[in-house]
Amino acid sequence: MYLSTEQRHPIEGLYRGLDVDDTGTAVSVIVKTRGETCDIDCLYCYEKRKEAPGGARVGADQIRRLANLFRGRPLAVELHGGEPLTAGRDHIAEILTELADLPKVIRVTLQTNGVLLDANWLDMFDDLCPDLHIGISLDGDAQGNAWRVGYDGKPVYPRVAASLSLLAERGRSVGVIAAVTPAVLGRAEEVLDHLAGFGSVNAISFVPCFDSTIRRSTALPGRRKTASRLLQQTAVNGTDGPAWAVHPDEYAQFVLAATAHWITAGHFARIKLEPAVSTIRRLQGLQTSFCHFSDLKCDHVFTLYPDGRLGSCDELPWPQARLTQLETANDQREVIAAQQGSLLLNQGKALMDKCTTCGYRDTCNGGCIATRWRMDPADDHDAYCDYRMRMIDGIAALLAQPAHPAGAWCQSLRWRPRTPNSMRDLNAFVTRWDSPAAGRREVRLHTSEHGNINTVGLAGVHEADDLDPAHPMWRSAIEPGVWPLVDTLTRAWGLITYDSCQGHQYTGLDLPPAGLRVGLLARDREEYARTAAALCRAATAASPFLPVGIEVRVGRSELTCERSGARFPVLDLTLDPAPGQGWDTYFTNLATATATLTAALTAEHPDTGTTCACPLPTPATVAETVLL
Repeated sequence: MYLSTEQRHPIEGLYRGLDVDDTGTAVSVIVKTRGETCDIDCLYCYEKRKEAPGGARVGADQIRRLANLFRGRPLAVELHGGEPLTAGRDHIAEILTELADLPKVIRVTLQTNGVLLDANWLDMFDDLCPDLHIGISLDGDAQGNAWRVGYDGKPVYPRVAASLSLLAERGRSVGVIAAVTPAVLGRAEEVLDHLAGFGSVNAISFVPCFDSTIRRSTALPGRRKTASRLLQQTAVNGTDGPAWAVHPDEYAQFVLAATAHWITAGHFARIKLEPAVSTIRRLQGLQTSFCHFSDLKCDHVFTLYPDGRLGSCDELPWPQARLTQLETANDQREVIAAQQGSLLLNQGKALMDKCTTCGYRDTCNGGCIATRWRMDPADDHDAYCDYRMRMIDGIAALLAQPAHPAGAWCQSLRWRPRTPNSMRDLNAFVTRWDSPAAGRREVRLHTSEHGNINTVGLAGVHEADDLDPAHPMWRSAIEPGVWPLVDTLTRAWGLITYDSCQGHQYTGLDLPPAGLRVGLLARDREEYARTAAALCRAATAASPFLPVGIEVRVGRSELTCERSGARFPVLDLTLDPAPGQGWDTYFTNLATATATLTAALTAEHPDTGTTCACPLPTPATVAETVLL
């Protein structure tokens, strides 16, 4: 992969650069209150791998200078670590007091391992910062927390669980960040239920340990190795990376299983689950504050260390992510100049080059640059992108058919949004389709010289009247090349088609060729689930017999009702050119492909059930670790 070293303009819609004139957009600052200093020694800790000097503390004067540097702009501050509570109550009190006096600070978060949390700490938070957002690091149940140990190598889970119970007693709501390691694989439902069992937990974020490139244990300042570092050294010595690392495919499977259970168990009513919620919001065309799914990425996230180092996101590799020193930076223009000259940030943007033409762009939004860096950026086979697409496909299925979560495991149906994709009055169309005796109005049918049937008789995408099988002009309104598929799907399968196209080459016109497609609108979620499964089975059966150069695809999308603004899940069946194949070959073999697919559809039916042709995942075997 080619990694650019030049300054690149922000990728529109995917990566927004910091703009000194945009004073309405907040920046997030991760304050490393004690650097990497921590009272426990988690084996996978990325902060300690930076091997920065510890012991110092970020002071209230630095918080004041930080606010001055970003003056006029909203500021979200996260007290982070290492472990911020090791700074002591008096010191944290000074920082919270300073933050409370800064009008542009819109949010204060404390991310802690929870070991030191007690009633005295909570009393102080209630007095000085009652709106403080508390985050706890806990990887599920006791088994899942195998990698979270003290320097003595013993688990810290019991102490953290006690803190969560205390928080519930005090009426505090907290978010949990849970790392997905082999210790939780195959147990997503169990782990989610366990975390949801704490009355204080109202948000859970499952984050991946994509640490396959880690090849050495974390250094210690002294010669004597603690029990925890001996455990870490054993875990790192594996041939496939450290024993706590997971592959992106494993993470995607875990997230889908957790999301399905989150829905079916009703946890969604109380708990915000990430990355599920942000994926759902993007699928519905909404924005999210989660940087992995928004354009406010590394240029809007900063990290401050006790020695004054100010850099980009703390998950990026250091010292490459360092931008400047807090005490010498005068204003945001200097910060922006440092960002524009950063080799690391520019190479990070280059990792997103493929995103600009990806069909998942508007949903995925490019993901996380830091996570890609932790994997192997030179790997041409981008497992990171594969997992993001797999996760989006699965969650799109869960959103469309929540009562049939097995649809999340279908790998034939992909999220393929169509823009624009709307109908004037969708409810009236469905009602008319199922009312053969109702009157039908006259329609405008004109055919272009390239075979398009629409209201104006022109090539390309134009308005077309919405007809149903009971309309006297129904057969005349369907382009002949796609009729066999439309007839089978409407007459034999009993489905509603909202769109169809026989495919057009547009020779001699400045228009891109269009492939054959049929759009299907389900009457309800049950019909949708059965149709999706039947289309998967038919497509799987037809694929080996399709002519060279053509492949069948089934896409999930949404259709918008122009009158109500409501969005409805739909399914799109298409015949497309195979990768590396041209349109000439496609149109030469299209009739044969259509006949093959029609035969496969005729042999199937939605009434068969909601089981598709894709195998259900087998529960992953929990990897034995050096701790279990």
